[in-house]
Amino acid sequence: MNRRQVFLVLAVASCMLTMSRAEDWPQWRGPQRDGISKETGLLKKWPQGGPKLVWQIKDVGSGYSTPSVVGDHLFVLGNEGNENEFVQCRSVTDGKQLWSTRIGKVGNPDQRPSYPAARSTPTVDGQSLYVLGSDGDLACLETATGKIVWQKNVRNEFGGKPGEWAYSESPLVDGDALVCTPGGPGAAMVALNKKDGSLIWKAAVPGDDAAAYSSIIKAETAGVTQYIQMVAKGVVGIEAKTGKFLWRYDRTGSGPANIPTPVANDSGVYTGGARAGAGLVQLKAGDGKVEAKEVYFDPKLPAAIGGFICLGDNLFGTGSAGIMCVDFKSGKVKWTERGIGTGSLCFADGRLYLHGENGDLALIEPSPAGYREVGKFTPASAPDRGSSKAWAYPVVANGKLYVRDVNSIWCYDIHE
Repeated sequence: MNRRQVFLVLAVASCMLTMSRAEDWPQWRGPQRDGISKETGLLKKWPQGGPKLVWQIKDVGSGYSTPSVVGDHLFVLGNEGNENEFVQCRSVTDGKQLWSTRIGKVGNPDQRPSYPAARSTPTVDGQSLYVLGSDGDLACLETATGKIVWQKNVRNEFGGKPGEWAYSESPLVDGDALVCTPGGPGAAMVALNKKDGSLIWKAAVPGDDAAAYSSIIKAETAGVTQYIQMVAKGVVGIEAKTGKFLWRYDRTGSGPANIPTPVANDSGVYTGGARAGAGLVQLKAGDGKVEAKEVYFDPKLPAAIGGFICLGDNLFGTGSAGIMCVDFKSGKVKWTERGIGTGSLCFADGRLYLHGENGDLALIEPSPAGYREVGKFTPASAPDRGSSKAWAYPVVANGKLYVRDVNSIWCYDIHE
């Protein structure tokens, strides 16, 4: 092969890499916890009946845990009855189980309404996997074997206080720290050494809140690196380095279930809670303090379980009326469409993926001009979910779409 031919081969390879980019989904809501993947080379429109099914498995156990996907492995929580909650590793090739490790029992089995089950998403950090079980069992495991490296129960260790529907949080890894939300008077949030579980700091917040059902995000806001999280009665900001309480805002947390993960950017922090509503606060620092000033609030804005996606100036989310597009800075609703109804969202390669609480899936072009659906289908052989709903979030990783519904997971090929 001469020099010119070598050059052409390298140029074509470079072009192909530019055109198509794969990306893992290592934790709750993806690489940056915002529901957004940078993956490219995906289908822009689904064929009738949906994309090609690669496999379906029906033995992952009960629960609403969203999978994490890294390389050839998928990690997810499940449970069998109320005494056995476990984390498992599956092959992305065929869905076969590689290992399974019990982490504890199901938390608050007498909850009302009654949906006791595994809930949180595993966090993958190199060769380590971190999980928080619904009864407060926090564990670090080896990704290769499922062997427990260290484990503690946040109820017992920190006087943790979960909400009615038990712990649902997916723990955050930030550098050498593992951060989670036990709730209660003395340790609303804690940071632990991820290698051995030893305490770095614990943060109390005014109000003695129980834990909610959201997951922490890290944000550089108002000149402070902080962790932002929903607790039982509102949203709080905690200084990442020290655990110092910075601010709280309660209006969006006044309902019975604060579930969606907050969204933060330079314009502020958007939060929502069931039966409360949603809104934006702008954070301002001064005199050593951080103040959360309300920009807008509306009980009709997106606040459903399925979370929010912020794309530029536009926020997408669902509520009882269906999917909505909202101007992030002002709260003005640009459009509302029933579509497949309330559901959970993620975004990749110019498209929104919506997993409806009814089990359906839709592919949507996120235009502020109006609702543009470019694919819709109902997964085959759906499980009987009883009185519960299809609450697990969709995942896009390495050219595949993963969808969990109670004891089943589907894998679809969405690569162009």
